[in-house]
Amino acid sequence: MTSSAAEPARHVLKQACSAVGLDSVGAEPLRLAENQIWQLPGRRVIVRISRAGQSDSAAREVRVARWLAQENVPAVRLADVEQPVEIDGRPVTFWVELPPQQHGSVEDVAALLASLHSLPTPAIELGYLDPFVRVGERLHAATTIRDDDKQWLHSLHRDLVAAWSERPTGLPDRAVHGDAWPGNIVRTADGVLMMDLERFSVGPPEWDLVSTAVRAKTTGAVSAREYDRFCAVYGYDVTAWEGYPVLARARELRMVTYAAQHAANNAEWRSQAQYRIDCLRGRSGPRPWSWTGIL
Repeated sequence: MTSSAAEPARHVLKQACSAVGLDSVGAEPLRLAENQIWQLPGRRVIVRISRAGQSDSAAREVRVARWLAQENVPAVRLADVEQPVEIDGRPVTFWVELPPQQHGSVEDVAALLASLHSLPTPAIELGYLDPFVRVGERLHAATTIRDDDKQWLHSLHRDLVAAWSERPTGLPDRAVHGDAWPGNIVRTADGVLMMDLERFSVGPPEWDLVSTAVRAKTTGAVSAREYDRFCAVYGYDVTAWEGYPVLARARELRMVTYAAQHAANNAEWRSQAQYRIDCLRGRSGPRPWSWTGIL
């Protein structure tokens, strides 16, 4: 992002920091996209500026972070300021900066999910899990895929929404992370912890488990041996549940529409987006497929 394009972001950052008594002078951008991440120098504080219209989501994320801290669940922690604040319609949150980190292992993911899912459902407003959040928006933004493929994906979306509402009974509902892959369960020098709390909700724990199962059974990003270790640590194999195909297809659809949306602005994603569509449409043989990119 050019310096001129970053000026509106700096304005929001400056106003938000001023509102909570922090100084934004010398702040460095870590990511400037739909959601913007800034680092405040010398304060070990990370500022997250969310998209306009995400105030409810930001407030929920703050509630979740406070609850996780109360329950001693390892996770990103809030900075000690009143938050969230809203500047020009954009919600802003403040977080304690993490030490250097790397993706967690499948065992790390399983252990932290087992700990999370063992907790009683918290008495805070989380909302119920929507496995199809933003799928429709992503398809609308996917301007580079063929019309017949887009129509087919819309049809799949409708079918899966219906199947989700009639899914078989599984594990009791709990608070779930919502996007539990190794990029959001990270390892630092201080141990393993959760990041990216914006998809937290109440729902079936199977949804958190399906992320790793799909990486093993659909994309091939997790080996059979790794998946066996994941199941052993968590104590359950979600693929044995009769509702697994519905949740797995929902996760696959999310991954396909993510690629299709980004292909509209990044030519490097176009072949991968089309390949993922071809896989779902039965044009590329049986699972597992080798999907590249963010898996």
